[in-house]
Amino acid sequence: MELLSLRTFQAVVEEGGILAASRKLNTVQSNVTGRIRRLEEELGTELFIRKGRGLELAPSGRVLLDYARRMLMLERQTAAAVRLVGESAGELRIGAMETFAALHLPRALKAVRAGHRGLELRVFTDTSAALAERIVHHKLDCAFVAGPVIHPELVFDELIVEELVQVHAAGSDPRQQPLILFREGCAYRTRALAWQRSQGHALADAMEFGTLEGILGCVAVGLGWTLMPRRVVEQSPLADELVIEAVPPEIGRVPTGMIRLREAPQLAAMRTLAAALAQAPAQLAA
Repeated sequence: MELLSLRTFQAVVEEGGILAASRKLNTVQSNVTGRIRRLEEELGTELFIRKGRGLELAPSGRVLLDYARRMLMLERQTAAAVRLVGESAGELRIGAMETFAALHLPRALKAVRAGHRGLELRVFTDTSAALAERIVHHKLDCAFVAGPVIHPELVFDELIVEELVQVHAAGSDPRQQPLILFREGCAYRTRALAWQRSQGHALADAMEFGTLEGILGCVAVGLGWTLMPRRVVEQSPLADELVIEAVPPEIGRVPTGMIRLREAPQLAAMRTLAAALAQAPAQLAA
């Protein structure tokens, strides 16, 4: 079973078809079709159910997808680990919540760059739920998310505790305004909605934004209120236009840390990344 065939199979599944997979792999459709056919012949079973021009994973294909992801991840980690022993070369794919990326990640990335000069760093921002999903599907090596995270395939190493605060514009009453928050999957969103319900806000609706700047910008002009890490608000250019109010610890204190696959070896650069954050608790913790 060739890794190239498994990589092709995974691309067909994740991209949704032969044509999209061929574009991702920078090859012609006939090569993709041929590799899938040879893989099916080798395994003695159909991996896809053909429906017109579309493909749907067969039961055997779902089983293979799980193993293919594991094998391809192990191949990538093996190559990266060998390179890291010698020249600190390779790639580290890091995920982070947008607030964490803005507030804490630059210092940690600087430490990794200094200690692993040949390493290519790739950073992706998303919600905690989406980042966990990307880790499980071997699309990221590690990610920084709001916890606690309880998942059979993931390890959660708590590094800091963020303090969430209620934020609104000066002169506005948040009880009469809509909530402004990140999209579904954000851990802060869940806490904000719980706080909104507990306080009996007159408006139960919410506005969604994909960026930190968008949320704070709308809050600053009085369009709504939000929950946000205290230090993010204090360091914002809009800080003078915003009012910060504390919320109870069960809402406001959020354990935050690194998640990674339980079965995967922890690369040296990941340890450097975590250590850089853990070494300055007085500055990072709420």
